[in-house]
Amino acid sequence: MKTPLCSFCIKSGILCQKCQKKIESGQIGERDIRIAKLLMKLEEKYPVLQKTRFYNAHEVDGVLAIVVGRGNLGSFFENNGKILREVAQHTGKRVRVIEKHGDTRKFLEDLFAPVNITTINKIWLPDGTTETRVILSGRPRRLPMKSRVLKKLAKRIRGITLRIAYEDQMDKMI
Repeated sequence: MKTPLCSFCIKSGILCQKCQKKIESGQIGERDIRIAKLLMKLEEKYPVLQKTRFYNAHEVDGVLAIVVGRGNLGSFFENNGKILREVAQHTGKRVRVIEKHGDTRKFLEDLFAPVNITTINKIWLPDGTTETRVILSGRPRRLPMKSRVLKKLAKRIRGITLRIAYEDQMDKMI
C-alpha cells in the first residue's frame, strides 16, 4: 500500500525527518496515520490492498471518508465489502471511500452514491463566492447519510460549498 508516509514510519511509530515535516506542516494528521496503520494491517489479510494508494482521511459527524487513488475504489468492495466492514468495526464509524481525482463530477458521484446525480451547476454569488448545486434524480429519498454531513465532507475534502436539490422539486419550481 502506498501512503503519504514511509511504511517503516507507520509500522514503527518512529518518524523520519521527511515524515515529521509532513506532520508539522499539517499535510498529514494523526487520523491519517491511524487509518494508514489500520489499512497496512488489513493489507496482510487482504492482498488486494497492496496496489491501493491512500491519501488521507476526513471525519465528519461520525462518518470517516477515506481518500484513495484513482482506480482504487473497487479494492474496498472486493470480498463482499469485508474490508469496509472491518475498517468501520475498528474505527466505530460509518466509512465512505472516495477516489482522488481532478473531476468534480466524479468526486460528487462517489460522495452521493448510490443516488444518481442529474445535474451539477455552479452558482456565482454577489459576494464573489461560488456554490455548487447538485440536482439528484427522482424525489427526495434517503441519502447514504445526512445532507449536512455530505456538505461538510465536500467542503473539507475539496473546498466545495454544496446546495442539494432534487429533480422533482425543480420541476415544481418551473
